[in-house]
Amino acid sequence: MIKMIVSDMDGTLLNSDKQLPHDFAEVYRMMQAAGIQFVVASGRQYYTLVNEFKHLNHNISFIAENGGFINWQQQSKLTKALKASDARDIIQTFRSLPGVNIVLCGKGGAYVENTESKAFIDEMSKYYVKHTVVDDLLSVDDDILKIAVNDFHNLEETVYPLAMEKHGDDYQISASSPIWLDVMPKGVNKGKAIRLLQDEMGIRPEETMAFGDYLNDLEMLQTVHHSYAMANAHPLIKETARFATDSNDNNGVMKAIRRQLAEVEPGKE
Repeated sequence: MIKMIVSDMDGTLLNSDKQLPHDFAEVYRMMQAAGIQFVVASGRQYYTLVNEFKHLNHNISFIAENGGFINWQQQSKLTKALKASDARDIIQTFRSLPGVNIVLCGKGGAYVENTESKAFIDEMSKYYVKHTVVDDLLSVDDDILKIAVNDFHNLEETVYPLAMEKHGDDYQISASSPIWLDVMPKGVNKGKAIRLLQDEMGIRPEETMAFGDYLNDLEMLQTVHHSYAMANAHPLIKETARFATDSNDNNGVMKAIRRQLAEVEPGKE
């Protein structure tokens, strides 16, 4: 019996226009009636996730910053922060690359420098609604959850290989889309965060379903038995997941959840 359902946001629950499924509220009420805990697991910041669901009366649990911050049942946990000296070294690495933009992701919000382009600010604002523009990221005083790196053109070819060469041995490095990657403390990922929630709620991997589309969902899908790859997922995610569903633009998450609920409670559509 499924007791927990976890979904990534971008490329998974949200369509390409960054909108929730038209029937999300209905399906969420069905999950509540069935006693299923719904969890959102995203690379987005916590404040953005809360804002996305503010129109609902809900008890959704949130895994934000790719596992760096967890909120459930009116409790919050910062899993592991980067040391200031470590953050400084990582920032300096990516500052040397042309066309690269950096977001310092803190417990109190996100930080970007005032030299960034409008195109980047527009892109960044989709995921970090609470952000501050600063003169120098090195002067930020906050608990740093992760460092997000953006490159509109050369992320996989240039930025990711450099990140792995310079910091792969010491940090968790995960690509969350073709234009974003995150650098986090070693061991921080969605999968570890889900295990914490499973332990807190007494839910086993066999009782957990999860949906993902990109490489930052890899550990999450490995942590649950009922793992689903979206039709639009990265090839490695499709290889990893036990099951498949339709694309994010064809309401794949809601379709699979409806099928599951119909099995649990025949007659419900």
